Amino acid sequence: MEPMLPKGYEPTEVEDKWYQRWESDRCFHADENSPRPHYSIVIPPPNVTGVLHMGHALNNTLQDVLARWKRMTGHEVLWMPGTDHAGIATQNVVEKQLAQQGQDRHELGREEFVRRVWQWREESGGQIINQLKRLGASCDWERERFTMDEGLSKAVREVFVRLYEDKLIYRDNRLINWCPRCHTALSDLEVEHADKKGHFWHLRYPVKDSDRTLVVATTRPETMLGDTAVAVHPDDERYADLVGKSIMLPLVNREIPIIFDEYVDSEFGSGAVKITPAHDFNDFEIGKRHGLEFINIFDESGRINENGGPYQGQDRMEARKAVVTDLEAAGLLEKIEDHKLAVGECYRCKTVIEPYMSKQWYVKVGPLAEEAIRAVQQGETRIVPQQWEKTYYEWMFNIQDWCISRQIWWGHRIPAWFCGACGEITVSREDASVCAHCGSSDISQETDVLDTWFSSALWPFSTMGWPEQTETLKKFYPTSCLVTGFDILFFWVARMMMMGLRFMDQVPFKEVYIHALVRDAQGQKMSKSKGNVIDPLTIIDEYGADAFRFTLSAFAAMGRDIKLSTDRISGYKAFANKLWNAARFTLMNLEGFDPKDVNLDQLELSQADQWILARLAQTARDTNAALADYKFNDAANILYAFTWHNFCDWYIELSKGDLYGDDVQSRRRAQSVLYVVLEQLLRLLHPIMPFITEEIWQCLPGERPTSYLMQADYPTGAPYAAFGDEGPARMELLMEVIRAIRNIRGEMDVAPSRRITAVLDIRNEGDAQVVREGQDYIRSLAGLEDLQFGVGIERPEKAATQVAGEIEVLLPMAGLIDVEEEEKRLAKEIAKVQKDVDFFTKKLSNEKFVANAPPAVLEKDRGKLADAREKLAILQQSLERVQGWK
Repeated sequence: MEPMLPKGYEPTEVEDKWYQRWESDRCFHADENSPRPHYSIVIPPPNVTGVLHMGHALNNTLQDVLARWKRMTGHEVLWMPGTDHAGIATQNVVEKQLAQQGQDRHELGREEFVRRVWQWREESGGQIINQLKRLGASCDWERERFTMDEGLSKAVREVFVRLYEDKLIYRDNRLINWCPRCHTALSDLEVEHADKKGHFWHLRYPVKDSDRTLVVATTRPETMLGDTAVAVHPDDERYADLVGKSIMLPLVNREIPIIFDEYVDSEFGSGAVKITPAHDFNDFEIGKRHGLEFINIFDESGRINENGGPYQGQDRMEARKAVVTDLEAAGLLEKIEDHKLAVGECYRCKTVIEPYMSKQWYVKVGPLAEEAIRAVQQGETRIVPQQWEKTYYEWMFNIQDWCISRQIWWGHRIPAWFCGACGEITVSREDASVCAHCGSSDISQETDVLDTWFSSALWPFSTMGWPEQTETLKKFYPTSCLVTGFDILFFWVARMMMMGLRFMDQVPFKEVYIHALVRDAQGQKMSKSKGNVIDPLTIIDEYGADAFRFTLSAFAAMGRDIKLSTDRISGYKAFANKLWNAARFTLMNLEGFDPKDVNLDQLELSQADQWILARLAQTARDTNAALADYKFNDAANILYAFTWHNFCDWYIELSKGDLYGDDVQSRRRAQSVLYVVLEQLLRLLHPIMPFITEEIWQCLPGERPTSYLMQADYPTGAPYAAFGDEGPARMELLMEVIRAIRNIRGEMDVAPSRRITAVLDIRNEGDAQVVREGQDYIRSLAGLEDLQFGVGIERPEKAATQVAGEIEVLLPMAGLIDVEEEEKRLAKEIAKVQKDVDFFTKKLSNEKFVANAPPAVLEKDRGKLADAREKLAILQQSLERVQGWK
């Protein structure tokens, strides 16, 4: 006796049970020696400090759908998991812990601090991995990697040394994003911009040997201490007489030149711009063009250094106030204007970043970018949706050399040693003890670590064992697909492309699928400050992982953000319950049934049987096609429609006559089709809803072809394609007739329990034959006492009518309703609905309301108006019909 499903579906018990079994039986493990075709995908490694958020949930659900689908289509699937050491983020976490204990990392020293971080990682890091398992992620956890584990560290050092030897890594003193709190350089991605209220300070700069002043505007007046020029446009006639002239820089009394550069916008402000090459990225380029002096006025903590004259030692914000006060006292402050500006902040500590001159390590990316561009142009890697190719090209064609050094302690320490004797640099795969140039032992290792993105750029091949030429690399590289968000298309995807091509001579992935953002129900980005964050773990606890995964898949339309609400997730929980109840019905009606006896070819299938099998075949074909094109929403909606509407609403109801009847052969036939459709449906749904489908599948009667559903073959629809279109079309006509009768009953308020008569006026003998063969379905599902049909049949008087195809459906109303009472009921209902129409029409005609209301509110109200108008039209038609019977 097979286990029977309990009455209600409890996701938590089912999810924990099956995940543990799948994992313990190594169902997720990829065999590099397998002869099956490979499919590989690397997880975008979440930060070791991370917890599951909506972005992770969407990204990993889509990857899992692909991985499970590909396993079932006969592929050897490697889904490579792991976490990123997240240099700055992780260091901040441990530094905060130390601060609570009254310590800081400098007291501990580098070696002890790094040991503490490793200890934290062992005890608390990687929490997100367990959360991904709750989502159902079928990663090959036996291969889990960490960007600082021994193997990946070896790969990082090998890449650094090779690039240095090839003169693609160099050291230079340039302008970078600097965090005065974390004391490190930051990549552009690690700088978050927030709109804040600020000011434009208009300053007067005296022209030397003249009574004239030039007015410049700045949002950071303290940086004027580092100005080394004032620039104007060469075509600006207002300043044509200033060629060769200079400015006496106020407060520090330093002479600086007036230069002419086409960068300056003559129309903006006064047309004169202060130039601070050491503290502004645009000014840095101008400074290089004109050979200006680069004067750094800040120390590592954002305090004014010795170049700031009397302001030395002041914090930059303190110095700002002092500089403005002193300029005003000297009569050199013309005016202050309010100004909203995007302020760059450190993504971890939220400190305002400072453009800062610093000696850093760089990768010369031009030659690497050329190959990465060519690979996409020639189709070696395809970006989906294609619109993102344009963004990729824009970034890659305008790429700047990559600053890869960070002034923190947690990370891959740069394998470079400085010689105190000869001043040369030694770069080595092994730790150096003497200078490679002069042999001196007076060497010290670089204290900087590598940017986190440097190690993650190697992820597709370093995780598979490179630089060793492993069997895993041979089998699974290049990977098949990368699923990622658009926000790291450049920072991660592009760098993986460059490194993969450089060190593997192949692209790292054949396709890149870029997914959109998950937003709240109103389309706003989720943020803690807005209070609109939805926690994936809370959702899983309340609705189950399957309903959550199905929601994400169903709304993952290509190139469109997902508007997520708990109402939608609740709707898909109802879908899971619908599937559960359909499975319970099926199992209760399969007593004594053995699937090995099923041979559909030898059965005389009914119209309903042929219809559901043809729909099953089409559903399988369409679902496979949708997944192949990354149209996750199409796949989910195709499966939803088949499950709910075709299988549950129609076929189960159509099969009841045979299941409950006395004809043994008819019962056996209905059981066979019911079993086949449910079993195939579970396979089709499994990649999106793995838990509930596994639970039901394990309860099916008979022997299973594999231990787990996730190991079974994915349906192609081929065995059922023979039923073609003719059988389904005949059944669809019968269903239209049934729907028409049901619609009339609803409109005329005839109770579903009341048995009635229906008359079908048929136009041709072909349709008459279809009705003749399927009349039992119509009688049963439409609740009929009598069914009369024929070509040119006598039409009853006082009948409500609808059309199904070319068949006119008539329901005689005599004796069914009291015409006078029905007229009153309809009039009352019309008046009620008319009020709704009037209310929403007036509301949406109010220009002020339409201009100020949120788009979601307008959309909702317009939907309500459309629904009310549609309902009103139906009621008015019914009233006209009833009035005609008087």
